Amino acid sequence: MTETQYALVRFQEAGDSKARVGLLVENRVLPLDGDINSLIEHWDTTEGQLDSLAATAGKDTGLAAADVEILAPVEPAQVLQTGANYRKHVIDLAAAHREPGEDEEDVRAKTAAIMDKRAGQGTPYFFIGLPTAIASATDDLTLPSYSKSHDWELELAAVIGRTAFRVTPEEALGYVFGYTMVNDITTREYVFRKDMPAIGSDWYRAKNAPGFLPAGPLLVPAKFFGDPQDVQVTLKLNGKAMQDESTSDMIFGVAKLVSEASQIMPLRPGDLVLTGSPAGNGAHWGRLLQDGDVMEGTITGLGTQLIRCKDEVQP
Repeated sequence: MTETQYALVRFQEAGDSKARVGLLVENRVLPLDGDINSLIEHWDTTEGQLDSLAATAGKDTGLAAADVEILAPVEPAQVLQTGANYRKHVIDLAAAHREPGEDEEDVRAKTAAIMDKRAGQGTPYFFIGLPTAIASATDDLTLPSYSKSHDWELELAAVIGRTAFRVTPEEALGYVFGYTMVNDITTREYVFRKDMPAIGSDWYRAKNAPGFLPAGPLLVPAKFFGDPQDVQVTLKLNGKAMQDESTSDMIFGVAKLVSEASQIMPLRPGDLVLTGSPAGNGAHWGRLLQDGDVMEGTITGLGTQLIRCKDEVQP
């Protein structure tokens, strides 16, 4: 018998301020008890129950997905973000920032060799994000008035299923509950501190404004997702594809990322490990986010984000 596929969502019914967890089967939301992190943490006992529930779901079961507000599907205590993890993206950046007189093809070839060596011998670059930046896949994105350099970075995110501490790459995927989609919004001019160049990057100011981590709409259990290194990441801006890349272009795959992240700190159920953004950011195109822009993000099997941008209104 074929197993019924499903995803997990968080939602609110009209007129109710309480967030609930639901099982999404086809276009029906089946309400569940408890919060998302408890469900993830106790997956060894809840998985069978949800499998059975999904198998019995019918067209009149639960609530119509169109009749509820879908929220961000995750509530992580910790958010780990990954920088410079797509080969083509890094090569494009190196070419764009080459010194005057440098040959572009030479820079691309040298950078490609460096990235190939890094993939075999190096380690991922992590930094910490704030859970307070998380928003839903349909919330409007307010563009803070302190900058005009806000940019998009659509990414695959692994959701941790059980405590992972110093696990090996061979073990790591066994600690992943499932996957969701996150757009890691970045204020470009805040990435590097001009007043303190020796300090380097300032990820706190660049990435943690309200709504800068639109997540979801779906949290798909790993058993239904397939190979995380073989899905397509696509972001359209006002209908035009800006990012359209396979996760096979990652320098470090999901297993390596989760393993390396766990070497320093324990990863807890519900935590997010973002996997980096492919080529095609606004900085690459010379076109950053503006009032009225609409971002449509898709990753194979994870639904669609539809984010409308609006300038911050000054009091």
